[in-house]
Amino acid sequence: MNYPLIEIDIKKIRDNAYYIVDYCSKYGIEVMGVAKGVCAFIPIVKAMQEGGIKKFGDSRIQNIKVMREAGIREPIYQLRLPMLSEVEDVIYWADGSLISEVETIKALSEKAQSYGKVHKIILMVEVGDLREGVMPDDVLSVVGDIIGLPAIKFEGLGTNVGCYGGVLPSFENTKILVVLATDIEKRYGIKVNTISGGTTNTLALFKKGEMAPGINQFRLGYAILLGVDNTNFQTLPKALENTIRLKTEVVELKVKPSYPIGEIGEDAFGNIPVHEDRGPIKRAIVALGKQDCRIEGLFSLDESIKILGASSDHLLLDVTESDSIRIGSIIEFSMSYGAMLSLMTSKYVKKVIV
Repeated sequence: MNYPLIEIDIKKIRDNAYYIVDYCSKYGIEVMGVAKGVCAFIPIVKAMQEGGIKKFGDSRIQNIKVMREAGIREPIYQLRLPMLSEVEDVIYWADGSLISEVETIKALSEKAQSYGKVHKIILMVEVGDLREGVMPDDVLSVVGDIIGLPAIKFEGLGTNVGCYGGVLPSFENTKILVVLATDIEKRYGIKVNTISGGTTNTLALFKKGEMAPGINQFRLGYAILLGVDNTNFQTLPKALENTIRLKTEVVELKVKPSYPIGEIGEDAFGNIPVHEDRGPIKRAIVALGKQDCRIEGLFSLDESIKILGASSDHLLLDVTESDSIRIGSIIEFSMSYGAMLSLMTSKYVKKVIV
């Protein structure tokens, strides 16, 4: 076996999709399954499909193309705001877009006409996190600009919190979408079919009883892929953890000082490391580095093993309390969403289905 590798438990991911689709359906919520966290790795996408996902989203048009070429026929939406330079690909491969710029929607309209297609639009609304979205006061006028465009169908409103500004989902910021949808229906006499209230972190509002009535869609990746609510890192109802594990191989094992010898300057990434002098410790190096993974998102399954840090190609571990580690030993880790995303993106990390 070649390392590093990630083992993917397809059955657990399929079961998570089933549980979460069922859980959300009880609240009248449609689940858009988000595949970007695993780079639209087709065995995982098909597991989500088998678990009941009937609509997909991905931020990269390259991933959407991969899904289409693998035979995924469910509706697929581009989650990242489309670039003008990729409008033709967006129209060709995707059914709809989450978007905030009228200029881009006009370009999509023009290209959709030439392909004889109708492209669906979920207009993103800014509710406080300060990533993408139209300011709430401008939404009605923007919708007015959209609904008259040929080959464009205004499907509804969406928002995002927690990804940039760290703003938590709340009754107040989900209600903004519901109120705007009502105003749009009154002014223009159209039906707002989709009110996409957020991502995995918004699931916490169910437990608190603070979800604004009227929200009818979530865009979920983290919950399905890792079984965890990323607001408080608690396991979701009936969801399974340890769906994806990282396995690494030890390439060096030595007792060394815990504090570097010499003047401390910047490391290879421009940071000045901070070290604690704990005397000599037993240190292991595994063949994995920052080029492969967001290291701060890794968690050793052996609690006696501590992560010291990493360079581009080497992950350094304190294994002083472990007697079983040898050269060639395999050390396993669970991971955060960010670590999973980087590992799935790395061509140097093997992906294995179990």
